[in-house]
Amino acid sequence: MSLSTASRSEITKQFSTAAWWVLALVLVIYVGSTAAGLGAVLGASAAGKLSGANAPRLPADTIVPVLYSLAASVGYVFPLLIGTLMVTAEFRHKTLTPTFLATPRRGLVLFAKVLVGILLGALYAVFAVISTVGPAAGVLTGFGIDAKLGETDTWALLGRIVLAFIVWALVGIGVGTLVRNQVAAIVIVLAFTQFFEPIARVAASFVTGLSDVTRFLPGAASDTLVGQSIYNSALASPGGTQAAASHPLEWWVGGLVLLGYAVFFLILGYLASWRRDVS
Repeated sequence: MSLSTASRSEITKQFSTAAWWVLALVLVIYVGSTAAGLGAVLGASAAGKLSGANAPRLPADTIVPVLYSLAASVGYVFPLLIGTLMVTAEFRHKTLTPTFLATPRRGLVLFAKVLVGILLGALYAVFAVISTVGPAAGVLTGFGIDAKLGETDTWALLGRIVLAFIVWALVGIGVGTLVRNQVAAIVIVLAFTQFFEPIARVAASFVTGLSDVTRFLPGAASDTLVGQSIYNSALASPGGTQAAASHPLEWWVGGLVLLGYAVFFLILGYLASWRRDVS
């Protein structure tokens, strides 16, 4: 079987089930409502609409990229999950057996998954960007704040979000290849992304030198690739000081670090698990 045939087969498998669009729907609702709600609060602050004489007034130029980056900073777990499910669902439902019988070259099967993962990551990125930028820009415009949709920097940020989603999908495929059990893989993904790394990055704000380590974690690398995040912006820390590393990474370095995680998990999963017998 050729790569094109294997890829078509993989596309059929992924888009013939409800998992991809259910996750996409949750993604749209999650990031869209977050962007609208946070946009209302930050927009009101920037426009001086918050009640109270001592209410903070945030600069509009700061909140615009932060709101748009919500697509990645809160939505990256979705391409990670769909990438994981692309592999673990096959182990769970035992559909890998006929796949390997039809295509004995297991490396070819995994490469086809990577190609489809790139497609799904890009598709999820489009959903996330539209559902984030739309509500955020609408709310900001309502407060008389320039949404900056015509600026090159905005489109560069959105383009880097697409790249981040694609790489996250590949990280998910690597994790699913390494951890065959679907429940275990999902628990590991959620525990790391929603608990371990956020706690570690908050702790880095108070422990000297810890940020030199945490900035190389996957989520931090993704934020660096995108170029902005609610978690490391001046809005997230008292006094307007960033809680990031004193020497932040360049965006392309963050992209390489995140891609490194994807390559590492894919290679390790292929060597340690993918070539084993399927029970």
